[in-house]
Amino acid sequence: MPRPRTFYTLSLIALGCGAACAAAGAGGFDSPALRWGGDALLLGGGLGAAATIVLVRRGLGQLADAARKPGALVLAGRTVSPDTGFQFLTHATDALLESAERSVADARLQAKELEIQLKVATAERQHAEAILYSISDAVLVTDPFDELVLANESAARTFEFDLAKSGRSPVDQVLRDPKMIALIREMRQSHSRSGRRIVEHEVHGEAGSRTFKVTLSSISDGDVPGGVVAVLHDVTREREVSEMKNDFVSMVSHELRTPLASIRAYVEMLIDGEADDVKTQREFYEVIQNEANRLGRLIDNILNISRIESGLVRINKQPQSLSVIVKDAMEVIAPQARQKQIRISEELTPVFYQTLADRDMLYQAVLNLLSNAVKYTPVGGAITVEILVDEPQKKVLTRISDTGVGIPPKDLPFVFDKFYRSEANSRMAPGTGLGLSLVKHIVESVHQGRMFVESHVGKGSCFGFELVLCE
Repeated sequence: MPRPRTFYTLSLIALGCGAACAAAGAGGFDSPALRWGGDALLLGGGLGAAATIVLVRRGLGQLADAARKPGALVLAGRTVSPDTGFQFLTHATDALLESAERSVADARLQAKELEIQLKVATAERQHAEAILYSISDAVLVTDPFDELVLANESAARTFEFDLAKSGRSPVDQVLRDPKMIALIREMRQSHSRSGRRIVEHEVHGEAGSRTFKVTLSSISDGDVPGGVVAVLHDVTREREVSEMKNDFVSMVSHELRTPLASIRAYVEMLIDGEADDVKTQREFYEVIQNEANRLGRLIDNILNISRIESGLVRINKQPQSLSVIVKDAMEVIAPQARQKQIRISEELTPVFYQTLADRDMLYQAVLNLLSNAVKYTPVGGAITVEILVDEPQKKVLTRISDTGVGIPPKDLPFVFDKFYRSEANSRMAPGTGLGLSLVKHIVESVHQGRMFVESHVGKGSCFGFELVLCE
């Protein structure tokens, strides 16, 4: 088969001959020279087209063969063609490949950078969420559209919503607290960049009402207003303690003022000489002594309760026989009972039943209960002391019953409160209102027992406590 370059040469010769014959046959269209020249032109055009097609196919084939050969690619990725006539095609291909390789390399680099940024952002978010979830205070984070972005378990418990279903939901659909929703919206609309707002807010829920100190901060991105961060700190207990302290100081001041006023009044009468005879002077001295003793008991009870509540009291627990402790207290209270002709009966358990207790503190609790029973039992009444053992439950129960005036039902829930005294019985016997509160602290706070009371007006009362038996 002739080489393509030969075809190319023959086509040029045929084209030249045809043109010459056409020029020579100017005598007419039907002359042999004109017809031969036309045929020569057609033959030359066909041969030229064939040569061009063959050359292109051969060049593409050589380019493909060169790309398949191991030595056809250099380090720069350029394709080497043995035919210099097609270098423009290989150069264009190399340029396209280099551009594509650069684009792929840049895309891979950007993908790596984005992957690193995503990992860093994910780690920072997880770190922030871990900190947020570990905070005991309730935290709510909203975006510029008042949608809840983040919240912790404490917030979910406080406002009673499902944390898993609350993400990216409008805050008014998550919270059922109109006041809290209004606070968040007001903070966002204020466009405050650095300032924050602190308010107190009371949240009502199924567990009751609680008071929170709410700290609201605005999140802004430059001039664009952002969301709001709300942190709610529970101050319910702090408010209760503060109120208890104020009430305690007020009650203590009142209770201290009463005996001091009596002492001052009788001392002034003695100084003014109103007690002329020895009998009157002795009565005044007895009143002063009784009020001073009352003042001393009040101070001792206050100190004991304060030490127990603060955990500063020294407790020495050892196996003790409750029967022995009750017996000792009954012997101390017996003279007062005899003065009022009150009969005391006992039903005690054997000595070998023991409980882990601080003897002095438990003795003080039993003595206070016996003293109250004697105070509020009329002349000729009776007091019964029982100790019952429940071996299967490992419990020992002490009951002190009297036939006294009893306690009205409306006062029963408050008899163990500090300084509380029933109005119906306050005139029957003097007192500070701290004895039963101290007994409850000794039994429940110190010995982890249980205190109880039963009473019927006009029939008497029964005070008792339950402790755990020693193994």
